[in-house]
Amino acid sequence: MHTMKLLKWLSVLSTLGMVFVLTGGALVTKTGSADGCGDSWPLCHGELIPSEITPELVIELSHRLVSGGMGILVVILAVLAWRQIGHVREVKFLAFLSVFFLFAQALIGAAAVVWEQNDFVLAIHFGISLISFASILLLTLLIFEVDKKFDSKSLIIRKKHRLEIYAVSFYTFIVVYTGALVRHTESNLVCGSWPFCNNAAPLDFANYSAEQWIQMGHRLAAAVLFIWTLTACIRLMKSYSHSRVMRGGWGIILLLISLQVLSGALIIFTMLNLGIALLHALIISCFFGLLCYFILLSSRSSKYEKES
Repeated sequence: MHTMKLLKWLSVLSTLGMVFVLTGGALVTKTGSADGCGDSWPLCHGELIPSEITPELVIELSHRLVSGGMGILVVILAVLAWRQIGHVREVKFLAFLSVFFLFAQALIGAAAVVWEQNDFVLAIHFGISLISFASILLLTLLIFEVDKKFDSKSLIIRKKHRLEIYAVSFYTFIVVYTGALVRHTESNLVCGSWPFCNNAAPLDFANYSAEQWIQMGHRLAAAVLFIWTLTACIRLMKSYSHSRVMRGGWGIILLLISLQVLSGALIIFTMLNLGIALLHALIISCFFGLLCYFILLSSRSSKYEKES
């Protein structure tokens, strides 16, 4: 009992810590602090205690310290979860993923500092961090599920709905990549209007710059995701009206994607307000994490179908 209590605390701290890692990474990119420590890693400018302190250095170094602390915490969580509840079908796989992708994102971040990378490669960094966050979040939910805090085992998701959940989750990852590409190519404010690049001439594509194509490509991808999520939510909530997990979960998913669209528009209207931009990154992280939970439930449903 004492170990399970410790495990729950560790899982919650790890999940919250990963939120700081994700938003910290977005903060580094949005404030142009990626070079705050020069081209050295893990030290700043090759010094244990930096001699010249700048705001960019503080942001970059803080992100590295938080990520390093999270690495230790997640390893402890993964080992304890493996030992205590490894009998649960998904635990060992998620424990491995949470550690692997957390260290993968750290190594990609280090490589970006030491060796200059192009924007298309750098955009992968946020996606890798997102997978690590989702793995830790799912591990946390499993730990609380084992402790009987909630029960979702009675939910059986039909095959056609499972396939749609897989598809929309994969597509979300693509949309996340395009959003990261907008940040890394500094394309946030290349379009002065919303939802079109120029509301006065919405179909005038002839003189678009590369940055404007990236920005509008992301907006189009995000619009498709919103419409897809809305229609999927209506279908799933209607088909599983008996399930509190499905109704509540997809209700939250719809709320998150609506807030994501709103915050994306506010980024333009507020001329890249930092708080709104960080909120934009946080909302999509929660959205993707919840979708991954339904991937987990879908995989269970597939297993139950095969056994019956």
